[in-house]
Amino acid sequence: VQLQASGGGLVQAGGSLRLSCAIFGSRNSIDDMNWYRQAPGKERELVATLTSGGSTIYSDSVKGRFTISMTDIKNRAYLQMDSLKAEDTAVYYCHVQDRWSRHYWGQGTLVTVSS
Repeated sequence: VQLQASGGGLVQAGGSLRLSCAIFGSRNSIDDMNWYRQAPGKERELVATLTSGGSTIYSDSVKGRFTISMTDIKNRAYLQMDSLKAEDTAVYYCHVQDRWSRHYWGQGTLVTVSS
């Protein structure tokens, strides 16, 4: 599986962005789809998960503002980010875990929220 994240940029606080993750390779082997982020000087943080069963899980810091989704054919995943805050500034990474518990990462896309 190969992942390619895009959609980051500069946005004002209160605005919205939609991140996209193109998925290539053995898409049918994907179990969980995740979005992580890493802010400067901080550890990487899991912000959203879409499980193989279709459940969504969000960190408390983004709950109610971010929405994770994926196309039915699993060729693209999204992270819709609304009501953005300065503290959402980070590099965002898409990640998948396949049915054999192998992990794959996208290259990251930078989101900068100006206050």
